[in-house]
Parts: sequence; structure tokens; C-alpha cells
Amino acid sequence: MSTPSVSFEFFPPKSLEGSFRLWDCVNTLAPLAPTFVSVTYGAGGTTRKLTHEAVSTIHKTSGLNVAAHLTCVDATRAETLEIAQSYADAGVREIVALRGDAPKGQEKFTAHPDGFASSVELIESLANTGQFTIRVGAYPEKHPEAPDQAADIAFLKRKIDAGASSAITQFFFEADTFFRFRDACVKAGIDAPIIPGILPIENWNGTQKFSAQCGTHIPQVIHDAFTNATRDGTTDLLATALATELCDELLRGGVDHLHFYTLNRPELTRDVCHALGIAPKARLQNVA
Repeated sequence: MSTPSVSFEFFPPKSLEGSFRLWDCVNTLAPLAPTFVSVTYGAGGTTRKLTHEAVSTIHKTSGLNVAAHLTCVDATRAETLEIAQSYADAGVREIVALRGDAPKGQEKFTAHPDGFASSVELIESLANTGQFTIRVGAYPEKHPEAPDQAADIAFLKRKIDAGASSAITQFFFEADTFFRFRDACVKAGIDAPIIPGILPIENWNGTQKFSAQCGTHIPQVIHDAFTNATRDGTTDLLATALATELCDELLRGGVDHLHFYTLNRPELTRDVCHALGIAPKARLQNVA
């Protein structure tokens, strides 16, 4: 079993303390030589400017390949493509193209009158520029708004056909969940890489809330384990062990790339990578 390649997701800082935390996260994980790192938008596109600043700074100061999240929320087509062009001008040539969640206070996504109505439209326009490698999201346990998983997979195929080169899944907690989804994608004619998204559980309460929002099933055995670990003060050890076991099962099932949702808390992700035999290979470059 060969050592996998990895990538990491960060979110943009909203304060000075958050800026230090983000840079510590980059500094901690950069030596693991990720294929790319991505930077998210906040819900409803609320961190658009902060995302752009974080992407530009990481790209300039770390030497890492940065993928910027870009959504369709609350912007015209022209404004969205202007943001994309500003990334290209800065040397950022990877984009994670997403529809995006509804702004706060809205129950569901509603397209801007002059904006992109879906991620497929956004992907097509980005692909037509010829300037980007485009990645998209995928949902191994069905998007909460999809009628069923078959519809979800059909829409993923549309995104790949529109110009995306790979998909990154929402997090999940059982390897078989990913394998069933991967098999269904192949059966549907999707031949682009499907990258599993891994969430080391840094905050158990937060993970439960997030899982409920995005439709991710948490097995009862994990609930029971965290109840005991919380009582014993061993949650970090448990989180590391669970994520390492999940990744090991994925690798044995033929996965060769792992994408980690770091939540800007790098220690658990670093420890899982080390447990998988992913050793430091590089250091930050051109640190300002």
C-alpha cells in the first residue's frame, strides 16, 4: 500500500487571532507537501473578501498550490467571473466551484437575478476561460436538498461534464459509505477522481450539529465512544484513532488521495497523517 497524496481545507480568518491561527495551520501542515490546499467561503458568501485575501497571502508566502472556493451566492455573473480573473492574475489556477449555501435568514438558495443559477453554469463559464483546474463538491450520503442519491449522482455527472476535473466529498465516518458512492459514480459513467473528505473530530458537539445539517450519519459506536472519551478526557486520542482507521480502510480500498477538513486546527490532521506514514517533505518558502 503506497503513501497517499493529501490536501487540506482551511477557512479564512475573521480576526487577528484567526489570522495567527490560520498561519499556524499552514505552517504546521505545509511540510507534509499537500497536492493543494483550499480556502472556503463563509455561508452565503459572507467571507468573499477575506477568502480572496487568504488565498492570495497563502499563495504568495507559502509556495503551496492554493484552490480558492468560489460560489454562486449573492453576486452577478460578471462579479463572480471578475473574482475568478483576479485569482488567475495572482497566479492561482485552481478553483473549487460550488453553488453555495443560502445567505443567513434565507431558507434556501435563490440565484441572483443576474447571477449563476447553479454550480453547473459556474463550472461551464470557468472552463470556457481555459485558465483553471476546477474541482467540485460531492455528497456520498445525498445532499439534503436532493430527492435521492441517484439525482445527486446525476447532477455530479453534469458538473464533471461541464468541465470539472475531480470531486471532493462531504465528510463521512464509514469507509463503506464512500465505496458505495464511488461504485455508483462509476456505474453512472463518472470517470473523474472522487476524493474522500476526512474530518478529524476536533469538537464533538460541533461535529454532531454540522453532521445533522449536511445529512452525515454518525454511527452509534462513535456516539458511544465519544461519550466515554469526553468523560475520560481522551477525545483527541479517540479522534486521531478513528480518523486514522477510516483513512487506512480507504487506502486499502484503492484510494490514493485524502482531503482533510482542518477547521484551522492542524494538530489532529498532522497526527493522522503521521500515523499513515506521511512524513514531512518540505518547508514553507518565501515566508514574509
